[in-house]
Amino acid sequence: MVDRLAAVTGATGFLGRYIVSALATTGWQVRILARQIPSDQIPVNKALETVVGDIGDRRALRALVDGADVVVHAAGLIKASNLAAFRVVNVGGTANLIDALDNCRPAKHVLLVSSMVAREPQLSAYAATKREGEEIVTALRAHDWTVLRPCAVYGPWDRETLVIFQAATRRILPLAGPRRGRVALIHAADAANAVASLCDRGSSGRIFELTDRRVGGYAWPEIAAAAEAAVGVKVLTLPLPGIVVRAAAAVNMLAARIAGRAPIFTLGKAREILHPDWGSSGDRLPPPDIWQPKIELSTGFRDTVSWYRDRGWLPAIADGRP
Repeated sequence: MVDRLAAVTGATGFLGRYIVSALATTGWQVRILARQIPSDQIPVNKALETVVGDIGDRRALRALVDGADVVVHAAGLIKASNLAAFRVVNVGGTANLIDALDNCRPAKHVLLVSSMVAREPQLSAYAATKREGEEIVTALRAHDWTVLRPCAVYGPWDRETLVIFQAATRRILPLAGPRRGRVALIHAADAANAVASLCDRGSSGRIFELTDRRVGGYAWPEIAAAAEAAVGVKVLTLPLPGIVVRAAAAVNMLAARIAGRAPIFTLGKAREILHPDWGSSGDRLPPPDIWQPKIELSTGFRDTVSWYRDRGWLPAIADGRP
């Protein structure tokens, strides 16, 4: 039996490494696009083929998709200095990939890993460019497509949600989101399994959201309580008014500009955090006969904290004290 071939962009990123593993585990041969041959940080049970290049390299993209049965586009920029920089990757990179498919026959199934923030493109440059990338894919006529919008993704290797646990180990956890707001969460392994399941099933021509079993999301105090239980210390929560969140974002952007780096916490990100509803509903998720999430928040947070501690990303004992 000839292996089915999945071509993957963004394979060396946080969620991307999980996607590669999930595809390989379910029997796919995987070919990835990467700037260099990756280390063994991407665990697979068979040989991993690498095309050296990036999302702006049209020749590499043609080599990536040649002969593939499915193309998983998970590459994306999550921080940049301005809208134009976001557009280069999140919009231009998507367009480059689709251009590389122009002469491919037979038709491919293109699965775009987007983000739930694409629901609200007015909030930030990131959200706007994720929506633009979706529009490129959903306009496809020569190839089949599926778009996935994961909610907030956490798990081992993630440095963005690490800050929540770092704050919890210091016993003071600022709550930047609105107290009555809802935030859906999903473990990276569950999100990756959704990608693999939809690759197995084939095209849908649909946009799906991905969450854990709490489809409607969690209140910020619930997330704080789960983080507190995971780190094993009593945590004081500190709700932050919206004006403070926005001011902190402005200060962070100024500091990043002075340091010559791209900020992750921007005014756009502040608007995303302050948005009251990042929950979902059952009709927006993939059908349960195709995929269902398995990892509960308490288990996912606990295992993630354990992984962080094993690698020294968090102190083995809270605050380093016995």
